[in-house]
Amino acid sequence: MSPTQDQIAQLARGRVLVVGDVMVDHYVSGRVSRVSDEAPVPIIHVGEERWTAGGAANVAANVAALGGRALLAGVTGGDAAASTLAGILSDLASSIETHLVTEPGRPTTIKTRYMGGQHQIVRVDREHPGAIGKATEDRLIAAVDMLADDCDAIMISDYAKGALTDRVLAAIMAAGKKAGVPVIVDPKRNDWSAYCGAAIITPNRKELQLATQMSCGSDEECASAAGKAIAIAGAAILLTRSEHGMSLFREAERPVHLAAKAREVFDVSGAGDTVAATAALGVASGLTIETAMQLANVAAGVVVGKRGTATATPAELLAEILTGNRGLGGAPGALPLAEAKKLRETWGREGLTVGFTNGCFDILHAGHISLLRQAANACDRLIVALNTDESVRGLKGPERPVQSEDVRAAVMAAVKGVDAVVLFAEPTPLAAIRDLQPDVLIKGADYGEDQIVGADFVRGRGGRILRVTLVDGQSTTKVIEKSRNPAGG
Repeated sequence: MSPTQDQIAQLARGRVLVVGDVMVDHYVSGRVSRVSDEAPVPIIHVGEERWTAGGAANVAANVAALGGRALLAGVTGGDAAASTLAGILSDLASSIETHLVTEPGRPTTIKTRYMGGQHQIVRVDREHPGAIGKATEDRLIAAVDMLADDCDAIMISDYAKGALTDRVLAAIMAAGKKAGVPVIVDPKRNDWSAYCGAAIITPNRKELQLATQMSCGSDEECASAAGKAIAIAGAAILLTRSEHGMSLFREAERPVHLAAKAREVFDVSGAGDTVAATAALGVASGLTIETAMQLANVAAGVVVGKRGTATATPAELLAEILTGNRGLGGAPGALPLAEAKKLRETWGREGLTVGFTNGCFDILHAGHISLLRQAANACDRLIVALNTDESVRGLKGPERPVQSEDVRAAVMAAVKGVDAVVLFAEPTPLAAIRDLQPDVLIKGADYGEDQIVGADFVRGRGGRILRVTLVDGQSTTKVIEKSRNPAGG
């Protein structure tokens, strides 16, 4: 059973103290058209640079994006990158409270990824390889002790960048025990005895394999390795398994396996942060570990469909869950308009181009698929608005639609490239267009631009109108006529 809207809303109750290795993720993106004459390397014509929160800072950003409150403790240098990170965090959400300790002479970790189109060409890391000094340890431990009583869970984000020394880890475990809150660990060490006292550890397969020196391929192998890890650390193991989904292993309980949410993968950067943050916030909010795991699986499916280090929002979780639940048995296939608006706003903040098209889509045929494919290629995210049954009857007559709005929405949601479906009851989609404010408005080439509802509104916002090529001889009316008179067709 999938998580409910109420359970997603419950995430807002959680307060998570995130402690660990904070960093800045820097993306340099551009176009690659040739190889350098100086060396066999591609030349990137830079089109965009952006900075995002990385490591433990990205975990805190994910907690905040999901509606929770994040308390962030970590170590930075006294440099420009630390100021950049502070600015990023202040812009992300007012629900992130930062307690960053400065260590003079130590650089703030920066990971710079050079991107040619959608492909990462090289990554450059700037960091200090050693552990923080004792004075810095003292200040970080003092911050943890002060904050532990004000949270519902502690999330340790270990990237092996030096902040989480043996002494700091022991202090975090003691603070969690004293406050009576669970500690969740996203691990990097190979010796997990340092994580004793944690309630949950969230490794990927490689991390579990290195910690146990056991193969982690099949379900059985993962279960054996997890059993050894549980014996070492005494914690439940929430294992991420890439395309094989996620698995939860606990002592003396049956494993729980979840299939991965299938979707086009743009970038897996930071997906582990999203899983850890969602699981920690779920537990902090009072959800069961199984429900927290389900939400983490959904959130991971959202962020791998985005470019670069990213976060997921409650609206995106709901959209993903509704998409996964859509069937032909009466399950809702369309998002409520209010949720679609939240989703569109999230996409806008991420700089994604949002497209919009509409129609009855009564019996989906080759012409519809061609239109939808062209529409999806013209934007980063595509919203399709469907006429309700009542609206279709007003336009097409009492015998239409052939299929109910629930069925039409379920079918539409299953089409590759369609990211959200909404319903509208009016004769035209103008109100939906005004609410959703698309960047690209798409209709068939049989409409003149002056005939396209909402064209003036979209152009007025700086958007564009796209008239796509139609497939000759394809229409729902013709499909219906041929089905009634097959010999004549």
